[in-house]
Amino acid sequence: MDRTLSITLFQRLLGAEFFHLAPAIKALHGRHGEFRYAGTASVRRGRGLPKALLARIARLPPAMEDAPIAIRFNASPESESWQRRFGSASMQTRLQARDGLLKERLGPCTFDYRLVRVGKELAWTVERARVLGMVPLPAKLFDGVRCRESQDDAGRYCFFVEARLPVFGLLIRYEGWLEPDDGADKAAISAASGRIA
Repeated sequence: MDRTLSITLFQRLLGAEFFHLAPAIKALHGRHGEFRYAGTASVRRGRGLPKALLARIARLPPAMEDAPIAIRFNASPESESWQRRFGSASMQTRLQARDGLLKERLGPCTFDYRLVRVGKELAWTVERARVLGMVPLPAKLFDGVRCRESQDDAGRYCFFVEARLPVFGLLIRYEGWLEPDDGADKAAISAASGRIA
């Protein structure tokens, strides 16, 4: 079977809602195989030793302003890996589908998100969380986690992620934009965007 014609992980989880997203979001989540994006990101971290320890355990990036970001994606219909590079700091995520939710493994933590289309944007909402794959954490702890994907006026893919925890307050907030990182990828993205618009 031609992998370029098979459904992607995000298309499978979102169903028909996928095709109502902004073109930049559809383009990124409509691809298979290895590809790269690059852009800029700003990261704000909460202050204090407990927050620093939590951020280290989750392998979150350090604070930075308008720093270069690069992401290497490896996407198949069953799973995706995202290798992010915030300046010189790396952060790796593995994504899979489970029970209609998007499962993300980030360091020793596993999160299950419900993907929801809001207009042309895509929101991720935490439904479940575990530590070391076995110990469940109350979902209420993660009411302050917000993840949003959008498209800016220049047609670029944009992201916003914020994690606020009860008692601790802000753990991390990072946001920025991404584009395909070379001409070949840009041409492929434009073609993909045209096919699924």
